Amino acid sequence: MSFVLIDKPRPHVTLITLNRPERMNAMAFDVMVPFREALEEVSADNDTRVVVITGAGRGFCSGADLESSGRIPGIKGLTRTSIARRSMEILDDVILGLRKMHQPVIGAINGAAIGGGFCLSVATDIRIASDAAYFRAAGINNGLTATELGISYLLPRAIGSSRAFEIMLSGRDVEAAEAERIGLVSRVVPEEKLLDECFDLAERIIGFSRVGVEITKRMLWSGLEAGSMQAHMDAEGHAQLYVRLTTQNFEEAIIARKEKRVPEYKD
Repeated sequence: MSFVLIDKPRPHVTLITLNRPERMNAMAFDVMVPFREALEEVSADNDTRVVVITGAGRGFCSGADLESSGRIPGIKGLTRTSIARRSMEILDDVILGLRKMHQPVIGAINGAAIGGGFCLSVATDIRIASDAAYFRAAGINNGLTATELGISYLLPRAIGSSRAFEIMLSGRDVEAAEAERIGLVSRVVPEEKLLDECFDLAERIIGFSRVGVEITKRMLWSGLEAGSMQAHMDAEGHAQLYVRLTTQNFEEAIIARKEKRVPEYKD
């Protein structure tokens, strides 16, 4: 059985599902290695305009697999110290791979997002949660740190530093309603409507310019790391001029508005 499923539920939308429901899609390497490969494959699929990621069953991703970590590739002859570093790099590559994808990534958070699963959810571009979803930075509850896989960078930027500190230091659960209130997710919907809500949003995004969408994603992520507002505004300006001067998108948008039709972008 494949632990990662790739489907195309609607035109130009790819759904990637973590498919180990009996373990709540825990981050065993037997799951994460093919997941990393799936992200690379889908990113290179030029027919895909938006990606949706979810989990099978009642969990989105429960973090570390406490029963078996699975097979770690490429570790023959290495000591425990090096194996540990290689293992973390695999998981880091998953988080970074989401950012590197050309397409916007919507996280359909269907259930528990715990530990590394919390990190995975926060690394998606947009998060929509079912009313059954909840989030927990579990490392602190297991005698470790709550900081892994970029969450101590991403979470404060998503919800503010005070809330991030409190959630990560307390190890408490954040239920779906609170997640929506504090901006951790864009909205909460009934569990049975989650994927359709994500697909509907994907279809809206697909209606815009491909290059416009892809550069907007890149600029938003770059803004989180910008050294100054002015430096980022320079990058934004060049990106806007690039699309304006190398495509006819703006002209097409104006004509389509006058003709009361949907624009047809040719970029």
